Amino acid sequence: MTAKVTTRSGALEGEEQRGVLVFRGIPYAAAPIGKLRFRPPEGPPSWQGVRSARRFGPSAPQSVAMGRIARRLVGGGPDQSQDCLYLNVWTPATQGRRPVMVWIHGGAFVLGSGSTRLYSGARLARRGDVVVVTLNYRLGALGFLNLREVLASSESPSANLGLRDQIAALEWVRDHIERFGGDPENVTVFGESAGAMSVGTLLGTPRARGLFRRAILQSGAAHNVSSAEEGSAIAEHFLQELGIAQLDMEALRALPVSELMRAQTATSRKMGIVDGSLPFQPSVDGDLLPEPPLDAIAGGLSSDVCVLVGSNRDEWKLFTLGDTGLRRMNEDHLRRRLARTLSGSGSQLAELAYETYQNAGGERRGLSPADRWVAFQSDRIFHYPAACLAETHAASGGRSYTYLFDWAPPLLGKRIGACHGIEIPFVFGTLRDPWLRPLLGSTRTARKLSHRIQEAWLGFARTGHPGHPNLPHWPVYARDRRRTLVLGADCHLRDSLFEEERRFWEQVL
Repeated sequence: MTAKVTTRSGALEGEEQRGVLVFRGIPYAAAPIGKLRFRPPEGPPSWQGVRSARRFGPSAPQSVAMGRIARRLVGGGPDQSQDCLYLNVWTPATQGRRPVMVWIHGGAFVLGSGSTRLYSGARLARRGDVVVVTLNYRLGALGFLNLREVLASSESPSANLGLRDQIAALEWVRDHIERFGGDPENVTVFGESAGAMSVGTLLGTPRARGLFRRAILQSGAAHNVSSAEEGSAIAEHFLQELGIAQLDMEALRALPVSELMRAQTATSRKMGIVDGSLPFQPSVDGDLLPEPPLDAIAGGLSSDVCVLVGSNRDEWKLFTLGDTGLRRMNEDHLRRRLARTLSGSGSQLAELAYETYQNAGGERRGLSPADRWVAFQSDRIFHYPAACLAETHAASGGRSYTYLFDWAPPLLGKRIGACHGIEIPFVFGTLRDPWLRPLLGSTRTARKLSHRIQEAWLGFARTGHPGHPNLPHWPVYARDRRRTLVLGADCHLRDSLFEEERRFWEQVL
């Protein structure tokens, strides 16, 4: 069964699947190719007749090596192109005005796609009577290279192109989503990892103001933004990898994508990514991002946006799967890793970090050196930034809610725990995906938790409050108690979670 919608650009024909209308591969901006490479997104093209919207558009170019299963679940897929600025819509019907949920995918700003099977919006749309949108945006060097200060060019180079793409997609939602049965005045933007970091950045981006009323951040906050100096240093190294110290835009646009991907990979290896640093990420550019997002949030830029932010208990365990040194880590090895990670902060701070995690209480009491490293990295990159965003937003007059996801798969619980990204199928209701079933087991407990999380996310999108009758009372985040809802087999409230560790990170980040 087909479904038709007429947009400002032209007519679209999607399809009906089990009570949900699906429109795939909708262009929300012009293809960023030729003279538009390394340029801000321009308006979408128009077309005559009816355009088929049954197939996903190509993913952004990405060079990260991945296994077949990982690529199927989170990667961009084999169909990749610079012509990647497409979005997808799932809606129960084209009549009415439903809450809209816009998903920004993760992938360290260098991989991923809105068409990944884990992000199918069908179950959320069907369960909550909402409109779900997923999107692609430019990645890596094509999306997050800050060329403003390093290129000799007659034109003014832009930065944060991937972020500009996300804003263009949200503007498309504002202008078109009513024709798909959505309410443009009730938009929730949500994302995971780099997607959540994008959401945190959008909260501090003046041009994004008014494009969404609510924000859900899963395992990401507003810390992953480079300074202008850091962004320029990364761009300079990237250009050096291309063999050219200075380059004009015309020559840069003429290079094949494969050469750009080669330089991108080399730059990532040289300037981070192993310890959680992300060379290609948003950066302060004096234009789209005039100041660090947290500063803008502290100043009240997004105080009218309701925020739901959280992380997973064992985030960093996902990134230890290939860490052979972790298996034989002892106290001396841990000390050296802490000193290397905190190298710019002084040896005394590294020793304080060692003592803080050695003396941690609660469920972290008596952890092995390897597990203390996991706790340290989970706090540094995910837990503390989430708490900091909630606190900053609340202090500016905004309303925040916080959570900690705490569910580990039955078969690999000790190995991966409640690791990074494991909550995604719970949010989208894709636990029974054939590629996930062997890992997650799709137990009754897991399905029950998935239903609770979906209802909380849907309720938040609908009203700005994530409460649900099957969950404990979920209070607004307040500094005096820092109450967080733990989402697991047993959902319960916790006060001042990881408090001693949080105090340590206040001195560092």
